[in-house]
Amino acid sequence: MTKYFSSRAVAAALLLAALAGCAAVKAPDVAPSAPPSQSVADADRKLAQAAQQRAAAEAEFAASEQVCYTKFLVNRCLDTAREKRRLALAGLRVIEVEASRYKRQATVDERDRELARSEAEFKADEAKRAAEPPPPPREETAPAARKPTRDAAAERAGKAKKRAAQDQADAAKRADSVAAYEKRKRESEERQRKVEERKKARAAEAAAKK
Repeated sequence: MTKYFSSRAVAAALLLAALAGCAAVKAPDVAPSAPPSQSVADADRKLAQAAQQRAAAEAEFAASEQVCYTKFLVNRCLDTAREKRRLALAGLRVIEVEASRYKRQATVDERDRELARSEAEFKADEAKRAAEPPPPPREETAPAARKPTRDAAAERAGKAKKRAAQDQADAAKRADSVAAYEKRKRESEERQRKVEERKKARAAEAAAKK
């Protein structure tokens, strides 16, 4: 009798599981959407929140796995946990894609604006230069007038006369130097001769005393 009731209990449990599987038909997927970002700061905020929510979804799935392994219908529990994580990450992915695309477009727009400003400044500078009057021609300084030929000849003659006088003075100095050298040479030879004579006299006196 007990065996009969035990078999009926197992059959009832399997029937309930089957009915639960039929009831747990996956709802049709609905494409997630994200509100458009209004600024770069708004996009940064969305990306930061999505990163936090992604970490929370992964942590929740890891905890659900541990719980599922304690249940009778492990695979069904894991499938439910995986589906929940998939839906959560899909929604976060949409937010991340939208925010990242907004930031890239904002960078491109800022670069285009900067190029437009630079081009406008260049054109304004070119227009300003074109409107300015040309600078006046530079006056060339006239070369100094040459001295008359007579003055140049007189100047050359004066220089030649000074050179001749300087040459005569130099020659006189050289002659004086030669004369002084010859005098010193004669005096040196005379002193040397007297020294030799004294040596000979002392040698003769020494020989006579022997």
